[in-house]
Amino acid sequence: MLIIPVKEGENIDRALKRYKRKYDRTKTMKHLRNNKNFTKPSVAKRAQKIKASYVQRLRTQEEVG
Repeated sequence: MLIIPVKEGENIDRALKRYKRKYDRTKTMKHLRNNKNFTKPSVAKRAQKIKASYVQRLRTQEEVG
């Protein structure tokens, strides 16, 4: 549960903006979407390896020029 203390005299828009920022940083939606359907651990590991190799390839291309 997110708690945003609103200071006295603070604009509600500013407090709402702080709430939205905090909500995004906690990755709540990402967590909910991941838990929507079950993924096998082997499939998750394979996706993680594919992503890691892709990132590695991008970094090596960046170094080479």
